[in-house]
Amino acid sequence: MRHLYQIQAQATINPLPSIDPNIIAVKLIGVCADHANIRHVALVFNHFLTAPNIFVYNALLKAFAQNNDWQHTIYYFNRQLGSPNAPAPDEYTFTSVLKACAGLAQVTEGEKVHCFVAKYGCEGNLFVRNSLTDMYFKVGNFGIAQKLFDEMGVRDVVSWNTLVSGYCLSGRVDKARWVFDGMAEKTLFSWSTMITAYAKFGELGEARRLFDEMPERNVVSWNAMIAGYAQNEKYAEAIGLFRQMQQYGLAPNDVTLVSVLSACAHLGALDLGKWIDKFIRQRGMELGLFLGNALADMYAKCGCIAEAKLVFGKMHQRDVISWSIIITGLAMNGHADEAFWCFNKMIEHEVKPNDITFMGLLTACTHVGLVDKGLEYFDMMDKRYGTFPKVEHYGCVVDLLSRAGRLVEAEDLINSMPVKPNVIVWGALLGGCRIYKDTERGERVVQHILELDSDHSGSYVYLANVYTSMGRLDDAANCRLRMRDKGVTKTPGCSWIEVDNIVHEFFMGDLSHPQLDKIYWMIRELRRKMKLAGYKPKTDLVLHTIDEEEKEDALSVHSEKLAIAFGLISTSPGTTIRIVKNLRVCNDCHDATKIISKIVEREIIVRDRSRFHHFKDGKCSCNDYW
Repeated sequence: MRHLYQIQAQATINPLPSIDPNIIAVKLIGVCADHANIRHVALVFNHFLTAPNIFVYNALLKAFAQNNDWQHTIYYFNRQLGSPNAPAPDEYTFTSVLKACAGLAQVTEGEKVHCFVAKYGCEGNLFVRNSLTDMYFKVGNFGIAQKLFDEMGVRDVVSWNTLVSGYCLSGRVDKARWVFDGMAEKTLFSWSTMITAYAKFGELGEARRLFDEMPERNVVSWNAMIAGYAQNEKYAEAIGLFRQMQQYGLAPNDVTLVSVLSACAHLGALDLGKWIDKFIRQRGMELGLFLGNALADMYAKCGCIAEAKLVFGKMHQRDVISWSIIITGLAMNGHADEAFWCFNKMIEHEVKPNDITFMGLLTACTHVGLVDKGLEYFDMMDKRYGTFPKVEHYGCVVDLLSRAGRLVEAEDLINSMPVKPNVIVWGALLGGCRIYKDTERGERVVQHILELDSDHSGSYVYLANVYTSMGRLDDAANCRLRMRDKGVTKTPGCSWIEVDNIVHEFFMGDLSHPQLDKIYWMIRELRRKMKLAGYKPKTDLVLHTIDEEEKEDALSVHSEKLAIAFGLISTSPGTTIRIVKNLRVCNDCHDATKIISKIVEREIIVRDRSRFHHFKDGKCSCNDYW
């Protein structure tokens, strides 16, 4: 950008007689906007010494609006109105400002701009009328928006697209589809809008049908479908469609990459995430808030906290989400002290923490057993920062107290909650009862859980195991019968591993993988070597009434063990194996993975439902506290 400033400086100090400085300013602003360098846009405008004309103001407002910097769009528009020598706004001014009002969903600001539209005689302009209609839809004033549309003497395809988009925003997707089907001319925008609407309401089948029917597609169309998959937790499908997009030769933009990075984060697809990081650097894309946060979050959720911090350090702008990603990432990987340090730095930078920040801090305390520190953070949420604790925060503190054996305090906290405790909160206390064998309290907690969710499998399993350990075999059998009669089943364990840019999914006892024979051969080899190393399967974890050998067989094919076996046969010696699991790692798999890491001389990283486990040389980073 240096040469652009040199041109601007020359034009300002020694303007060429044949070139209007306003034209140079408009060109400079346009170049900066096209490269998403919004900071440079403001610098060019603020260092422009002559009085800017309407073209400069319009270029400035358009630059901010097209890069979704709504606040600065409004700010400079008000500055234009308040400057006695500034030119009067025109229809191009209003289209940018109304877009900003719609983006901020600020009805008062939008109504004020509407008054200026009328004052300056621009209300009849088709572009302005379309922008007004769109703005009122997006701030929730659907009646006014519909009235503006109905009163339009002339409508273009943008007008109809705005109506379709407005109906989608109001949740009236069927009405939007009716308008869409009746449109004489459908644009890529109208197709993409309908796809986005269907995806938003979970109708992915209909969204995909529309996507496949499109006569042509642009990057916005692909983004709509990829984002739809990612937002509906169909992460493998999002990545698969992204690969199709690449095969079509269409370059992704920052919106595409944010969605795909989200999918990578949830699946632990580190190789693809690294490829995207490299792509961003090669293309010289600026790490704005959305893209930077998505990239840092991907690295943090793949267990690469050092890389997440590097991305964080490169970001020119950071918000509370940026800081919360790093704090939560540090917490999930067991770096509690560094998470606390990062929080202090966040406060020094005058960034106010939110509920996600405090969840990260409480998680950090939970994973290392810092009860008093956790209670201190919980107390300061409301008192110091005005952030009212949600049920998730209570659940985290109950978990913190329960793991430390302070079950009375945990139960008292639940009973004093201002919001109704959910299954997760009671489940945290049940976990403590299981650890400290407080069966009386455990039975009481189970009753609370079953009142909230009569199909809660964990409660039945807990009771059955408690009764079995106490010799109450008839009661244990009754528990299993109740589970069977009610059709209650445990959530199946599922693990993912990425090898050669392909994510492989495994369920317990999975027999569907193409390399099934090799995987089960490796399982048998590991069992043999593990027993020689002193491993004893925790067969008490198996609920079914079967003999010990069958219980050992059942434990050996848990999803993470299958994923580890596949990783061992598919990667070269010394390669780190990374697994993502949908549930908490069981005690047996935790012990087994520690021993496997020593036997095969590899680091094995497992991300379960609550944290990261870095297994190496027979030890785990959680110190068996998880």
